[in-house]
Amino acid sequence: MELYPITPNHYLTLSAILFAIGIAGVLTRKNFFVTLMSLELMLNAVNLSFVTFAKVHGDMTGHVFVLFVVSVAAAEACVGLAIVIALFRLKETVNLDMFKSLKN
Repeated sequence: MELYPITPNHYLTLSAILFAIGIAGVLTRKNFFVTLMSLELMLNAVNLSFVTFAKVHGDMTGHVFVLFVVSVAAAEACVGLAIVIALFRLKETVNLDMFKSLKN
């Protein structure tokens, strides 16, 4: 007999906390690498939600969505790092405030 069984609500609460931490990282950090890591954290929080809902409903649809999200996250990481390298060669910094001049 477990003293405190882990329910799907625990997983969804953890997912919401991870997503909130990711949003806070995207909105407050100036470093491009930290912003990319915060985006990855948000995507992983969504993956946790998909797997939890798939487990609750007893189907594999959530797992299929997780595979798509992981593949999109890998592509996002590749493109994001390529952009970081190009911008670092241009400005020699990864501080996001320095890239406001690129708006025009």
